[in-house]
Amino acid sequence: MNSKRRTLLKGSLAAGAVGVAVSAGLLAPRTVLAAWPKSAFSAKGVDASLSELYGSGDASSSKSIKLKAPDIAENGAVVPVTVSSSIANAESISIFVAKNPQPLTSSYALGSGTEAYVATRIKMGKTSDVVAVVKAGGKLYSAQKEVKVTIGGCGG
Repeated sequence: MNSKRRTLLKGSLAAGAVGVAVSAGLLAPRTVLAAWPKSAFSAKGVDASLSELYGSGDASSSKSIKLKAPDIAENGAVVPVTVSSSIANAESISIFVAKNPQPLTSSYALGSGTEAYVATRIKMGKTSDVVAVVKAGGKLYSAQKEVKVTIGGCGG
């Protein structure tokens, strides 16, 4: 019976210490979250988003990028998208929806030697092109596919 009481007291003290640290601002989520390019996510166009994210809006079309998305998305709130690339030394993959109010849906930094593959679900307000951009060797490459949306997911 004593060991259970000790365990309870230790757990209570630990929870109390964490609570004090959080309320004092010593443990804040903003200090542990990754940095994100706020200006790129709030830009109002694919070219503006590309410029904010990569410093350039020039992306050349590439058949080495495979963009998999449904032809028709019944619900724009959850559209499955898969992007893979066989371009050597891929540094990042970003996904854009051209007609969304904020086109940049996600951006992934890839570690060296990793496979250039991303699978996610995105929101689409209406029928639009989904654009995948891969940065490799300081250059931007893209692939796009039109996805028709029957029920909008961005307030539509």
